[in-house]
This record gives sequence, structure tokens and C-alpha cells, in this order.
Amino acid sequence: MKNFSKELSFKTSRSSGAGGQNVNKVETAVTVLWNVGASEFFNEEEKVLIQHKLKNRINAEGFLFLTVSENRTQLMNKNKAIDKIIELVNKALIIPKKRTATKPSKAQKQKRLDNKKKLSDKKENRRFKL
Repeated sequence: MKNFSKELSFKTSRSSGAGGQNVNKVETAVTVLWNVGASEFFNEEEKVLIQHKLKNRINAEGFLFLTVSENRTQLMNKNKAIDKIIELVNKALIIPKKRTATKPSKAQKQKRLDNKKKLSDKKENRRFKL
């Protein structure tokens, strides 16, 4: 689990939702920005992997951004944003195992055919017979 939080920058904005009178006065929503290409924490292969997997969240300038406005305080939103962006990047770095194709066994094929036959018989029995 990699922690690159020193490379993150933050912007605040007014949050929508719960907060009462606070919501119109206090900037509690936090947007976290991270320049993926300029990161010194990851090597080039990891950067390419991150850029590929998170391309929908990375803007034209190469910044990965995430906005959090779940809590009523700026500090809680900032901490939540850091946790979320670290989790997002760590998930992007996971390379899934290749799936090996397998054939169904004889028993599985027979079971499928038996179920098919049972269903067919059930429907046949519903028909109106003269």
C-alpha cells in the first residue's frame, strides 16, 4: 500500500447538502488534485498503469482529481479525500490474474441436460390435451 499524500494539492469549495446555515457560508467540500505524470513516488510503468486504468478521472493536464463533500467539516473531508485517492490508486496498480479457459465436466453437462429435460417435461404437462 503506497502513500504518496505529500504530492497531493487541495482546493476547497462550498458544499451542497446537509450543514444548515453553514452550507452557504463555509467551504467544506475538498477537491484533491494529483499530477500523475510528475509523481516521483511511482516508476514509469506504474504511472502508465495508473493513467490507463483511471483515464476517466484524469483531466487533459494530467491531474487526477476527486471531490469529497460527505462530512460537515473541511478537515474530515480532506482526510476522507486522501483515503479515497490512495485507495483508488492502489486498486489501479493491481494487475488481475489471467483467467485460464476450462471446459465443463461431463457431470456438469449431464446435470444441465437433465434440468433442461425436467423443465421441458414440466411445460409439456401444462399443455391442454384433448
